[in-house]
Amino acid sequence: MISTINERNFRGVDLNLLVTFLVLMRERSVSGAARKLFIGQPAASSALARLRELFGDELLVRGPHGMEPTARALALEAALAPALGEVQAALFDTVAFHAATAEHTFTLGMPDWVELWLMPRLFERLRLEAPGVRIAVKVCDPFTGTAMLEAGEIDLGVGAFREGPRWQRYTPLRTMGFRCFFHPAQVKTRRRGRLALADYTAHPHVLVSYRAAFESAADEQLAAQGLRREVRYVTPRFALVPEILRHSPAIGTAPEVLAALWPDLVSCPVPVALPAFDVSAIGHVRRERDPALAWLLDVIAAVARE
Repeated sequence: MISTINERNFRGVDLNLLVTFLVLMRERSVSGAARKLFIGQPAASSALARLRELFGDELLVRGPHGMEPTARALALEAALAPALGEVQAALFDTVAFHAATAEHTFTLGMPDWVELWLMPRLFERLRLEAPGVRIAVKVCDPFTGTAMLEAGEIDLGVGAFREGPRWQRYTPLRTMGFRCFFHPAQVKTRRRGRLALADYTAHPHVLVSYRAAFESAADEQLAAQGLRREVRYVTPRFALVPEILRHSPAIGTAPEVLAALWPDLVSCPVPVALPAFDVSAIGHVRRERDPALAWLLDVIAAVARE
């Protein structure tokens, strides 16, 4: 690798200038980048001018919604973000992490159902193995996880995430499916403890949606059969579902691992075909060699498999 580097290409290139470029891309604002970099706005404007000269491109141009990146800027961001993350890791991530004696705080992003399922066992594991470790959880979902990572709001995200941009590190933890839930005193079925398709479409539904949508993959499956269900209530929180089902003749659908947490509800297969999904952890390449975060990811993976 060293033999392919032409040192002449790097003359006049300031590493800090490339860092400034990534911050400008993230903030889409010269003044916003100046605040993040703790420099004055004139200095940030000067850095942008130097970047434009270096790359022979405007990089960021004014649009109807503020500064917008050019195609060249987007390509540079995709290439430079992972590279600078590796440089940062090589320079700074060298301190060993000793869980038993460490005093450390991690911020995790996850939806409420993952917190309900994962955190009680993870908290107990940390209490025994790493008593000085603290965990803060921020609400996060598949639509917000990447942005929260990029902004440094969370150290790791755990949930039903998909692979994202090149700088995002994706670690599958467990594959699982969905189950239907209802309260036996509220919903009477044709076959005790199970839902026939006719039962499924005859009762109102509670739907969990992070975007307040009244339809999901289940509705697409029903429509293909010329059927429909009635979704009467949409919430972004799974934790509210059992309380509604205890008081209403309604049906909810949730990840199968929640069945153990809702023992008074009937849990049964969904009578329409819903694909399984992966629970994964997502992290940023800039933290890829962080020994503390690597340790925590290993613990989370072990707990998720249990």
